[in-house]
Amino acid sequence: MRLPDRVPPWDVVLLGTATFKASRLLTKDKVTSFLRAPFTRRERDGEAAEVMDAPRGTGLRRAVGDLVSCPFCTSAWVSGGLVASYACAPRAARLVCAGLSAVAVSDWLQYAWSMTEQKAEG
Repeated sequence: MRLPDRVPPWDVVLLGTATFKASRLLTKDKVTSFLRAPFTRRERDGEAAEVMDAPRGTGLRRAVGDLVSCPFCTSAWVSGGLVASYACAPRAARLVCAGLSAVAVSDWLQYAWSMTEQKAEG
């Protein structure tokens, strides 16, 4: 396998946006809470179908709970996986990143729409 000589700026943006969205999905989304459940406890529901989980237990269980409840912590691992995929199979990685990035853009548009509706209603 030959690594790329450079990564175009557009691919960095695509990888970054996909990392953001995948990290949020893994650490904050209600749908993925079953993955975090052995390591975290629900503190409260957040905005827009997100949840706030806190790590539980001690030792390794606590360490995993810290990781899976923190989007900033998880993003380093997600980014590593996406960049490794990009190095091995750039076309497939771009496709996955484009899908995750499309969801991130959609989220921002949903927030903008909701804010516009709230302002219009007074």
